[in-house]
Amino acid sequence: MKSDVLKQLTEILEARKKHADADSSYVASLHKKGLNKILEKVGEECTETILAAKDAAVSGNTDDLIYETADLWFHSLVMLSHLGENADAVLQELARRFDISGHDEKASRNQSHH
Repeated sequence: MKSDVLKQLTEILEARKKHADADSSYVASLHKKGLNKILEKVGEECTETILAAKDAAVSGNTDDLIYETADLWFHSLVMLSHLGENADAVLQELARRFDISGHDEKASRNQSHH
């Protein structure tokens, strides 16, 4: 997983939230329009992702599914940013649920002994 992409995107989203002109930045324009507009976009992208998944199941082609999932993730990140959160909090919650940090730590110890 390329978590560095999420880190870079989080930094870009924060910068555009605080400093960008709403006329030149899509992210800034979403923040200016407010939470309801951001949530509307998350809902639209969710529906488009579901439809793309159904199409992919029939066609076997996942290109649109990947594209729509990227849109859904992007708008979800904007939503988190608008509410003062970011991807780190979500990644930490996933790590907690699946005890990933514990497994990583154990794996690194085991590799160093070989």
